[in-house]
Formats: sequence, structure tokens, C-alpha cells
Amino acid sequence: MLYKVQGNVMQEYELNVLDQYNIDVTGTRKTRGAILCDTQQGLLLLREVTTSEKRIPALCELYEYLKSQGYEWTDPILLNKEGEYVSTAEDGGKYILKQWYQGRECDIRKPAELLAAAGNLAKLHTVMCHELEQGAPAGAHLGEEYIRHNRELKKVRRFMRGLSPKGEFEFAFLKYFDQMYQWADLALEELERSDYDALYEDSMERGCMTHGEYNYHNILILSGAAAAGEAVPASVSGRNAPRGADYRPHGSHSAREPLRIATTNFDKFKKDIQVEDLYYFLRKVMEKHGWKERLGDNMLNAYSAIHPLSSGETEYIKNRLIYPEKFWKIADSYYHSNKAWISVKSIEKLNVAIRQTEEKKRFLENIFSFHL
Repeated sequence: MLYKVQGNVMQEYELNVLDQYNIDVTGTRKTRGAILCDTQQGLLLLREVTTSEKRIPALCELYEYLKSQGYEWTDPILLNKEGEYVSTAEDGGKYILKQWYQGRECDIRKPAELLAAAGNLAKLHTVMCHELEQGAPAGAHLGEEYIRHNRELKKVRRFMRGLSPKGEFEFAFLKYFDQMYQWADLALEELERSDYDALYEDSMERGCMTHGEYNYHNILILSGAAAAGEAVPASVSGRNAPRGADYRPHGSHSAREPLRIATTNFDKFKKDIQVEDLYYFLRKVMEKHGWKERLGDNMLNAYSAIHPLSSGETEYIKNRLIYPEKFWKIADSYYHSNKAWISVKSIEKLNVAIRQTEEKKRFLENIFSFHL
């Protein structure tokens, strides 16, 4: 059979990998970092292995567990003809083939989709407390992470102080360092005064897991056959595949939720405080929306309506937002990059992170009653 990729013959190694599965490919097309495959068995996605192969058995166990709990709109890894999850190309490259869906990424410009995604995360967390036989990696202690990040910020400052000549990026970083570091130092102080340790220990004991990278890229708004629940395979190893199904949580909230959502790419899942996912998603959205209080508050309410937030979890989210995460990420990227040439984009990111600090300050004051 001759496979086509948007009018071009598929590369030999990709053809070699697909031949290792019991599938009938009718067409292929490129997407970000992967190949979408139209098959008689449904839409599939082929991509290189991006996580440790040792983690894949636990990842597959997680997918099976979610399915057993009624949460079926995920992207499980499919078995090849040999009953293996990982297929090897002739050049030695490692690939996986996953169930996929007709749809698009969550549109960060549409509040309705963001609120639906927050509700979807709450449903996911409701079923993601479970001890996997294969085990799940434990998330790092946040206090240790803050201490390490603060040390790294000071290291970057020392480096810049000794740099000559300095560029626009270095001047801006040094000018605002004390202001930004005040937030970092305060986050650690607030964490040490909080009930974080008890919340962390409770999460470990109950086997609570996070998605690990819950952002709009990994949230698919389904359409067409996928949204209608038509046949999509969960295995292509020669066995009959079950039909796709909508996840129906306990309670009536789903009846008011018109959007059908699939959650993908659980590669970074771990045992941790679950609302880390909510913090991460909220921060990403707020950075794009200029820390609009109404939207942020509505996202928190959409989550809490399904999975009520405890006072400890609310305090955790507040503390995570206090820390200047974006500023640290930019500094860390700078330190490990070619410092002889700083892109305009990097300078823009730094300026935005600094400028949005005041917007975030107001958000924390009005939503979490936190005052610097």
C-alpha cells in the first residue's frame, strides 16, 4: 500500500513503523511533531517516544484505569502486532501510535472553552486518586523547588553583574531583580507558614495524580464523529475495539456542559497535589489574558463546582501564583542559552513578565485577599 502525506509519499521509516500495526491506512498528514493517520479503524496519531520507555507501562496502566472509571476521552497508546507499545523503525527510532480524535485544540481566546476545560480537569482529578501497580513518580517537594529556583536566580544575577558589555536584556533583568526576587522570597515564606506539608503527604498517601501538563495544547474540543461517540479503536492488535464513549461524571453538571473534550498527552503524570494542574492551567490562561479577574474567578468556580477546593488547596494555588514562575523560567532559559545573541522575543517575554507583575498583584488581592 502507498501512503500519502499531504500529497507526498510518506518517509520510509514512517511507513516501516505503520506496517507493524494491524491497521488500514487511507491517508496521513503532518501535525505538530507527529503524523495524523486516517485509518479504517479511526483517527490515530504516530509520534516519536518523548518520555522514558520505562514510564510507558505505568502510563498505559493509567489510561486503562481512567477508562475503567468511565473517563474514556483520552489518547491511549495502541499495541502493535507483537503486542508491544513501542515500535522501532529501521533507523532505530522509537515510536508509539495513539488513539486520536477529530477536533481542535482548546481556543484560549474563548472563555466558554476555558471554563469547560477547567470543569473537565475537575472530573479528571475526581478519578485520578489510585495506586498504580506499575507505580507513579512522585512530584518534587515545592519548598525544595523554591529554594533551588531562588538560588538559580541569584546565580544568574551574579553572572550578569560580571558581564561586560551588558545588553538590553541584562539591564532590564538587573533593574527589576530586587522587585521580582521579593515575590520569590515571599512565596517561600508563605509556603513554610502554610499547611503544604500535610496536603502533600495526604496526596502521596491517597495516590493522587496530576496530568502534569494540562494546557490548551493537550485539551481537544471534539467535533463530528468523535463528539458523537462513533467507533474509535482502543487497540489495533487484532482484537475488536470498543466504541468511544463520553465521560459522564456523578451529578448533573455534565448536562449543562455542551462541549465534548478529550484530554491528551499524560506523559508527565505524577503523584502530587492535584491542584498543581489547576494552578498551571490558570497561570497560562491569565498570562495570555492579562490577569483578568472575572475570567480567573470563573475558572476557579468551574473547577470547584465539580471538585470543591479545600482551604489548603486554595492556599496552595495562591502560593504558586505568588512565585514569579515566568521570571524564573526566562532567567533559566537565558543562563543555559547562547548569551552572545539574545532574541527580541526573549526581551519581550522578560518585559511582559515584569509588566504583568502589577496585574497579578491585583489578581491576588481581589481573588485571594493576599496583600504584598
